[in-house]
Amino acid sequence: MNYSPMPSGRSNDRSSGQGGSASRSGGGARRGKSSRGRYANSRPPRRGRVRLEHQAPSTSGARPAATIPPPASETVRVIPLGGVEEIGRNMVAVEIGDDIFVIDCGFQFREDETPGVDYILPNTGYLEERRDKIRGVLISHGHLDHIGGVPYVLDRIGNPVIYTRRLTGKMIQKRQEEFAGTPAVVIREVEHAESIKLGASTVRFFGVTHTVPDAMGIIIETPWGDIVYTGDIKLDHLDGEPTEEEYREFEIFRNRKTLLLLMDSTNVWQPGYSIPERIVYDTLEKIIKNAKGRTIVGMFASHLERLIRVIHFAETYGKKVVVDGRSMKTNIEIARELGIIKYKDDTVVSVENLDKYPPENLIILATGAQGDEFASLARIGNKTHKYIRLQPDDTIVLSSSVIPGNERAVQKLKDNLSRQGAHIITYHASDVHASGHGNREEAAWIHRQIKPKFFIPVHGYHYMLRVHADLAEELGVPKANIVVPDNGDIIEIQGGGQKIVKTPFKAPSGLRVVEGHTVSELSDVLMRDRKALGQEGFCVVVATVDRRTGRLHKSPDIISRGFVYLRDNKELMDQTRLIIRKSVEQSMKNPRSADLDAARDDLAESVSRFLLQRTMKRPIVIPVIVSI
Repeated sequence: MNYSPMPSGRSNDRSSGQGGSASRSGGGARRGKSSRGRYANSRPPRRGRVRLEHQAPSTSGARPAATIPPPASETVRVIPLGGVEEIGRNMVAVEIGDDIFVIDCGFQFREDETPGVDYILPNTGYLEERRDKIRGVLISHGHLDHIGGVPYVLDRIGNPVIYTRRLTGKMIQKRQEEFAGTPAVVIREVEHAESIKLGASTVRFFGVTHTVPDAMGIIIETPWGDIVYTGDIKLDHLDGEPTEEEYREFEIFRNRKTLLLLMDSTNVWQPGYSIPERIVYDTLEKIIKNAKGRTIVGMFASHLERLIRVIHFAETYGKKVVVDGRSMKTNIEIARELGIIKYKDDTVVSVENLDKYPPENLIILATGAQGDEFASLARIGNKTHKYIRLQPDDTIVLSSSVIPGNERAVQKLKDNLSRQGAHIITYHASDVHASGHGNREEAAWIHRQIKPKFFIPVHGYHYMLRVHADLAEELGVPKANIVVPDNGDIIEIQGGGQKIVKTPFKAPSGLRVVEGHTVSELSDVLMRDRKALGQEGFCVVVATVDRRTGRLHKSPDIISRGFVYLRDNKELMDQTRLIIRKSVEQSMKNPRSADLDAARDDLAESVSRFLLQRTMKRPIVIPVIVSI
């Protein structure tokens, strides 16, 4: 696979199938500058067999992965392959001699900048070229931004063994069942505080606090000290004082030498301490206890600890629970199978039997607190849910914060629910949600326990990483010992732990995405065109030319989609036809020697310029010249 950069200059759209040089048909597309903004893509993700198609060269400026030299002796190479320019698709590769350790394998949901995409994956081109050196994939916990990429990525990198805790392993296995034809994954369950031998190194694990059970940090031992990866992390604390359990867990670092720390940066920009999860439990218990009607709790299916508590509160107060959402049902089933949650068989009832119970004795656990179009809460808000209709006494608890980019969708969801008279409780007004990522003072406490020589912040946008780097410097890590990375950066600790450098090499980091059943690497040109189509629309102009005279055989045809409504803009269309006639007949005045490709380009340019002048819009113009 070639990862060389695309050549500069205007792209030739004819090469992508939008045009051709045949004398009887034409194509090509011309558009103006790309416009930014939201693109509403309502297509649900599709699952099944996946394949990789390379649609365009990488635009990352990276060398082909095979041309990057191996690390020198007494060198530790660290490559963040995702998760350091965004929230999600977390993956880091650690390379020591002939061994590569892959840490986490997540995906990211689509953004405004990636219309038409289902998921965004880490770019594993570097690992694909070195699959024989991979000793294992170490998964820190079971959230999709850490395990979601497994069905799409693992086979590409040689299907190495996955090392993780029991719950996370079950989540991965359950998710694999949805992908027909993919090779079976091999999972080796590890225990808390266990150490295993991988390649020439020993790998250890330690427990961390997060919003899902069995979350763990990872330690890779090297001759020069430990590589420590915390995964997503916060502290369990009482008014800013970490609990005894936290002190016991981090006691492992008291007599260890930490060479490098890679740590979650998501909430380090927020001062103080995050809300402990127990505060959320207390708040939810009061709401459930005092509810006069049904309690509808919207949350992430992956907030398993919180789901378990809600079911426990239901049994405490003699209520029934309806679980409405496939992923939520799956996670509760896994937790029950592993004995993490226990409840009576009649505690959880089916949504079809909702009306058999008094409203005040019902709790509905629903997916879709982020405004997901096809999730349970959205269907309740749109009045399209088959079984649930809101009542004035219902209380809706949105037990999650708003993910950046989802603000409009969540606001629409709240509006739709409010119009039906239900009372809505959000984290803005009540402690119904706590982040799984620690704030600044929690990060500072963790740094003081681990005491790293070198530091690389991970998990977050660049601003978050920069704030975390500044904190590490304040805590005594020299500035020269800190590297703030981008995806694909190749960072090395050289000279047997003497210095850290960002090398001039870069691993492939082009956009690798899931679209339906296909995994592909998309070009910036394609993304710009999709955004332009979503914002400005397109216009097809068809000119039929007499090959003998070079004059138009009939009035040009114009097809507009997402630009203007033709019937309401007759004068504009008539003037556009005059521009088309003038451009084509000028280009074809010597029909025997006329260049159809140049004629199409001139036609697109003329029409684009005219439409911009008249409408201040830049639709994609697709010119077609038919010679008869």
